[in-house]
Amino acid sequence: MSPERLTVTILGAGTSTVVPVPGCSCAVCTSGLPENSRTRCSALLSFAGRNILIDASTDLRQQALREGITRIDAVLFTHTHADHVHGIDDLRPFNRRGEPAIAVYGSAETIATLRRRFSYIFDAGAEPGYRPRLETREASAPFRLFGLPIEPLPLRHGSGQCLGYRIGPFAYLADCSAIPKSSWDLLGGLEALVIDALRFRPHATHFTIAQALKVAEALAPKRTLLTHLSHDVDYPRHAPDLPPGVELARDGQSLSLLLDAAGKDTPKAAAGN
Repeated sequence: MSPERLTVTILGAGTSTVVPVPGCSCAVCTSGLPENSRTRCSALLSFAGRNILIDASTDLRQQALREGITRIDAVLFTHTHADHVHGIDDLRPFNRRGEPAIAVYGSAETIATLRRRFSYIFDAGAEPGYRPRLETREASAPFRLFGLPIEPLPLRHGSGQCLGYRIGPFAYLADCSAIPKSSWDLLGGLEALVIDALRFRPHATHFTIAQALKVAEALAPKRTLLTHLSHDVDYPRHAPDLPPGVELARDGQSLSLLLDAAGKDTPKAAAGN
């Protein structure tokens, strides 16, 4: 059997304020360059005719229209900060008639918060209306999703927590300021890494670009994309200074990765789903 292919699309490479920042007159925000135009951080995994969303950013509608997305089959949530979940209502058009509800995954804390914050979606007693049909599932151990191996990776996000995800040879680590050893040990042998790199100056809840580069150097993936970029980062000015194999993520950018047909890309045994 020939290897299957995973396509990763960067839907948004920006931080919570997006870039350009409304009302800002800095050189990056006024540059007019597509590379400096960043919607809120999220990604799409496409595999075997299925689309798996990583986070439902506030810009989901815009991102879906831009990329021509016609179906979403599941969502992997990293955490519940507004810029990562407030596009959840824009999942409504992707509920295909006659098909099951869209499965949404996250930590126990994330699922509880989603169900509380968006009770109109999840509360069986809520008033009738046009809302997404979603089914919550806790991501506390490795699992398979449409045959794709998914490994949840606990991360530190300042004083809080966030989930990263390893999917075969690919890992997505957004909104993090530290990687616990238990997660670090699951990040060897990557083909591609997408990692939080907010800006150059220190930040309490995000990796700086220098910190993200140290992680990339230690893990040594073949390709690293820095994401969750603020308007401190100017693509034409800063991209050329990055080490070989490292680049600034761009909205709409895609990666194509081969998966081992025998399941060797699974970090460890996965439960069926």
